[in-house]
Amino acid sequence: MYRRLFSIFIIFLIVLGCAKKDELSVKPPDENEAYQIYKEGLDAMNNGDFFFAAKKFSEAEKILPIIEQSAKALLMTGFCYYSINFHDEAIAALENFLRKYPADKNVQYASYLIALSNYEQILDEKRDLKPLLTSKKIIKEYIKKYPDTDYTLDLKFKLDLIQNQLAAKEIYVAKYYIKTQKWIPAINRLKVVIKDYEETIFIEEALHRLVEIYYNLGLIDEAEKTAKILGYNYNSSKWYENSYSLLNKDYQKEQKNLKIKSKKEEQGLITRTINKILNK
Repeated sequence: MYRRLFSIFIIFLIVLGCAKKDELSVKPPDENEAYQIYKEGLDAMNNGDFFFAAKKFSEAEKILPIIEQSAKALLMTGFCYYSINFHDEAIAALENFLRKYPADKNVQYASYLIALSNYEQILDEKRDLKPLLTSKKIIKEYIKKYPDTDYTLDLKFKLDLIQNQLAAKEIYVAKYYIKTQKWIPAINRLKVVIKDYEETIFIEEALHRLVEIYYNLGLIDEAEKTAKILGYNYNSSKWYENSYSLLNKDYQKEQKNLKIKSKKEEQGLITRTINKILNK
């Protein structure tokens, strides 16, 4: 037993000696080298080589002697990746920046770049919803956290665009269900637009599509109620005109008579004006 303990002790001394030797062999970061690497990153960025610049900034961040400088280098890493549309790499670098330097003065800007990197990965409304929903969540969190910045104004505009794209997705799916006569799923999709996206440009179309479905199903009362909502809020809309035309078979005749009446009134006004001029 003692022989075994002695062997373990000898091994421990050997390992400890190797560790101390390794510690002595590791050189502290060279300050001048760190600044030189950072400068190489700046030069590359100014020359448009953002990928090389990102690598250099990332390298410099690890050995710069002052924490503010390291934070700036990591932020520049994220910015360079963002500039060449390496969105995943940009997000990783910027999230790392927020974790390592949460008190840095550029936290708002880094968060803004993360929001942009997610936003710019959005696909069109016929494809995957995940980037849209992820971007929407991140932007809403940013607006809530930083309500009074210039970045927030830009992100509010982008949030409106996201809302429109999400509404467009619901309309696209609803129209597919209408085409295949799957009325209940179509109604549910259209109601989502009315409930969640009432401030988008698709609210009018959603109301009209509901009028169409209710009319085709023989639910005339529901169709008329929905048409009244459409007319009350959007009476100058082409979608209201379409709904009214659907529910009122005499609509085309009324429109024709209205145009004739309007034309006569216009001609009467012109004639009266000419007569006044001639009689002066």
